Amino acid sequence: MNKSSEGRQARIIDELRVFIKKVMSDPTIAVKSMEIARKHRGKPNADELIAREISSSTNVRIPENWSEADRMFLEILHDALDDEEAMY
Repeated sequence: MNKSSEGRQARIIDELRVFIKKVMSDPTIAVKSMEIARKHRGKPNADELIAREISSSTNVRIPENWSEADRMFLEILHDALDDEEAMY
């Protein structure tokens, strides 16, 4: 692994650590994020709508220019919704 890959990976891990700490300190973030993702699922530009609403209604900030960690969080939300649908 080269230095730039290692640096990128370290930055992603740091961002995810901050996010996980926020979720641990406020357990409503996960619930709110899922509700928001459900509301916007299937809409055009759903990820942008989800990111904006999560940023405005929780202490999680997803900037306009998403990092890899932000994209990963949005993907995880979609995966969780897919799993939820599969259960029913």
